[in-house]
Amino acid sequence: MRGEDRFQVESKERRGAQVAARSERVLTSMKVSLGSWAFSFGPFVDRPIPFEQVARRAAQAGYDGIEICGHPPHLAPELYPTPTSRRDLAALLRDLRLGVSGYAADWTLANPTIPGNRQRYLDLFRQNLEMCADLGSPAIRVDSGAAPGCLNDPQYEAAFARLADLWREAAELAQPAGVRLVWEFEPGFVFNKPAEIAALAERVDHPNFRILFDTCHAFVCSVVAARQHGERETLPGGVESLLARLSSRIGAIHLADSDGSLFGDETSTHLPLGEGLIDFPALAAKLLALPVEWWCVDLCFCENAWDLVEPSLAYVDRLRAAHSTPARS
Repeated sequence: MRGEDRFQVESKERRGAQVAARSERVLTSMKVSLGSWAFSFGPFVDRPIPFEQVARRAAQAGYDGIEICGHPPHLAPELYPTPTSRRDLAALLRDLRLGVSGYAADWTLANPTIPGNRQRYLDLFRQNLEMCADLGSPAIRVDSGAAPGCLNDPQYEAAFARLADLWREAAELAQPAGVRLVWEFEPGFVFNKPAEIAALAERVDHPNFRILFDTCHAFVCSVVAARQHGERETLPGGVESLLARLSSRIGAIHLADSDGSLFGDETSTHLPLGEGLIDFPALAAKLLALPVEWWCVDLCFCENAWDLVEPSLAYVDRLRAAHSTPARS
């Protein structure tokens, strides 16, 4: 067989496998997206890959959707300030047959734990909420903003209450737009103890507020207890125990592996799936049992993320195939 003929056969086989995998994910009521920030953060900060190129790669690889980075140089509101520019982006994703699983907004200009930042935060939230609506994103990611160690005990308690009230108000603002507020806890920001994560979600207590469960952050927060305020807290069952504790409040899932280390001494080092310490075969069925539509592959900080696009999706599809039961019609 000639080289070009072999390539065509392999391409058809690959496309056939992608179609079959997508069909299986539809049957199990879950979809897989690719986080675009992996190609503009960390090792890619000085050589970012344009969003359109990432989206085309995700579509070609067989992903169902993309999770959008709202930081420059990707889809920040200030870079796409008009309805026309955003319609063009939405049209691109439709043409590629990619859904949107979420929008990771940039909150660096409005730390929500600072007392005087309430209105600034809400104004910034409204800008990003408009971006979500224009791009068809069902969720907007938030974080607690403050770095561990920057608050003393009285400040810590006050910031906890302030943040809960602010996120409750933001969740209420987002609800009419059909956009869910999802909080990604991590060791890079305050309120990262297992008990704090559960308590903060309970204190927000809004039906439009959910937790974004990143498996890598879950490992570092529940097993390593990195960068926690005061006395360290770990869970004997690690990631699975934290998942069980938070399960009723989880609204989004990010998938990344972990060796327990920190990237730049700040937040969790993300490893390729299957290359760290997380027992994904044991975790998969529990994740599939959650009423969450999307699993997002998060390759942030991975030096070779561009080469991991296809292998990561294949890994997720193997997990799903081994641990799921097709949904009944």
